[in-house]
Amino acid sequence: MWPDNRLCDLLNITHPIIQAPMVGSCSPALVAAVNSAGAFGSLGCGGKPIDKIRDEAAAIRRASNRGFNLNFFIRDAAQTDPEVLAAARKKLKTWYDKYDLGDPPSVLPDIGAGFDQEHLDLVLDIKPAVVSFHFGHPGTAVIDRLKDAGITLISTATNSAEARALEEAGIDAIIAQSWEAGGHRGSHERTAPAEGIGGIALIPQIVDAVQVPVIAAGGIADGRGIAAAFALGAAGVQIGTAFLTCPEAATEEARRTRILNASDTDTMFTDAYSGRSARGMRSRFAQEMAHHPDPLPDFMHMYTLSTPIRQAAPDEDASFMLYGQSAAMNLQLPAGELVEKLSADALARLACLGGR
Repeated sequence: MWPDNRLCDLLNITHPIIQAPMVGSCSPALVAAVNSAGAFGSLGCGGKPIDKIRDEAAAIRRASNRGFNLNFFIRDAAQTDPEVLAAARKKLKTWYDKYDLGDPPSVLPDIGAGFDQEHLDLVLDIKPAVVSFHFGHPGTAVIDRLKDAGITLISTATNSAEARALEEAGIDAIIAQSWEAGGHRGSHERTAPAEGIGGIALIPQIVDAVQVPVIAAGGIADGRGIAAAFALGAAGVQIGTAFLTCPEAATEEARRTRILNASDTDTMFTDAYSGRSARGMRSRFAQEMAHHPDPLPDFMHMYTLSTPIRQAAPDEDASFMLYGQSAAMNLQLPAGELVEKLSADALARLACLGGR
C-alpha cells in the first residue's frame, strides 16, 4: 500500500505514522488512541520519575493491547562550571528582579543521567515494543541487552554523521529530525540555536547514508507532508505538533489556544530555557537571551534556573511552549480520526503524484 512498507512491518502497524513522544503532552489516552487507529503511540519519559513512567505504561496497556514506545533523553548527569553559572546568574538577575524572585540559585541540584541502570531495569521489566532515544544512544552494551529482550530501538539524528553512528551502534530505525520540528533538537552534541538542516535537504541525505528505515520528522502536519517524506525516501513519519490539539492530549489550555491561532512565524530556536536548542513560541526572554554570548549551564541545570521566570512571567515574556513550524495547519480532531485523515490524504496525494 505504501511506497516503502519497512516501518509498518517493523512496528506491526497499518499507517506509517509515529506520534512523537512529547513530554508533558503525551497522555496514556493519546498513546492508546493512536495505537488503536493503527499508527504507533509514544510516551515521553525524559525527566519523569520511575514510578510515573511505570504507572503511565500500565495505563496504556489497560487501554490498548498494541505495542507502544517509551522515549528517553540520552544525557550525562548535569555538570555546570562555576564560571558558567556565575555568568548565567548575572544575566538572569534582571529577569528575577522584574518579577521579585530574589537572586538566581547559586547552588544547582544533582540531576542524574537521562538513561541509567534504573531506567534500563525499568524498561526490561515493562518490555515495551519500542524504546527510542533523543540526543544519541546509550551505548552498544545497553543496546545489546535491549535487543536481546526483543525490544525494537529507534533514535534521532539531525545529520548524516549522527545517522551513521546510530546504525553502526545497532539502532533499528532512525528519525531524521529536521529544522522545522518543535521541541528539543535531537542533536548528539550541544549546538547553537541557529544551526540546523531543513527536511528537504536532510531526509534524502540520511536515507542515502544508512540501510535501516528512515522516519521523517519536522514540519509534517498533513497528507501532503507525509507524501513528500515518502518521495524523499523515508519509510514513515513522526508527527508531534499535529497531535497537540487532539482532545486526548494533555496539552495545557494556553498552549492549545496558542497553537490553534498560530502563524508560520510564531516559533524560534532557543537554548535559554533548558540549555539545549529547542523550537517553541517566540518570547521576549528567548529573544533577549539569544544575544547572551557566554555558554549556558548544562541541560536541565538551565531549566532549573529558568523555571521561576517561566512560572512568574506572562506567556509573551517567557513561556516555554514547544511546538513546530507547522502549527498553523493544526486541526481539532480526536487522535484516531486524525490518524485516519493523515493516512487517507497521504495515499490520495501519492496516487495523484503517481498518475493514478
